This record gives sequence, C-alpha cells and structure tokens, in this order.
Amino acid sequence: MKHFISGVLCISLFLIHPVPQAEESTINGKVKIENQNYFAWQAESNRWISLEDFWLAFVDKNNGLTWEASAKYPPYKQVKEFDTFMAITIKGNCLMEFYHTRWRRANDVRRWDDQFNDYAGCPFVFD
Repeated sequence: MKHFISGVLCISLFLIHPVPQAEESTINGKVKIENQNYFAWQAESNRWISLEDFWLAFVDKNNGLTWEASAKYPPYKQVKEFDTFMAITIKGNCLMEFYHTRWRRANDVRRWDDQFNDYAGCPFVFD
C-alpha cells in the first residue's frame, strides 16, 4: 500500500507540474509580422530574418535553386522530385518545390508556418 500511495503521489505531481514547451520563436520557420513586414525564425542562425532570406538560406543549404527564378514553370518532363525554383508573380515571389509529381509551395512540403502561404506571391502561384 505504501508503494501504491507514493506511486499515485508521483503521478499526481507529474500531471500538475507543467512540462516546458519550446518557445514559439525557437520553432524553425515560425512567422511573425511587425509593421506589415514578415519575418521567419531561422533556428540555425538563431534569429528572425525576412521570408525571402529564409527561403534563400533553405535552398543554399540544399544545393541552391534547381531552376532560375521565373514567371513560367520549368518544363514538366525535365523536373525531378525536390527540385526548387522561385516563382515570380505580379504580387511577389514564392519558393516552389516539386513534390509527388507536381509543383507545390515549399511551405506545403516543408510545413513551416502557414503564414508563408499568405506572403507575397504565394497566394497567387496557381492563378
């Protein structure tokens, strides 16, 4: 009975004691907006950077853009899984990544903050 009570006490203390969570700013790709400017947390450099700089750091770490920036998508028959290019729209740029037979916004592949999809040209890349 003594062991049972001490076990229940330990479990109770564990349940009421909050488990520390990672601060939001420590999540790679977390977005914040200040004065209508978008910034992403880059865990590697431990700082907030522009979303475009975040994209460029990502592609630089992964052998650079596969295709040059363009308003036209690269030829479908020539692209490979995980190829990247910067789509240029009238509203701005958006990093794209070829994944599972089609071009997707890099955020849809990498699962950074959903706010990436609202930034610059990203809402318009499929128009």
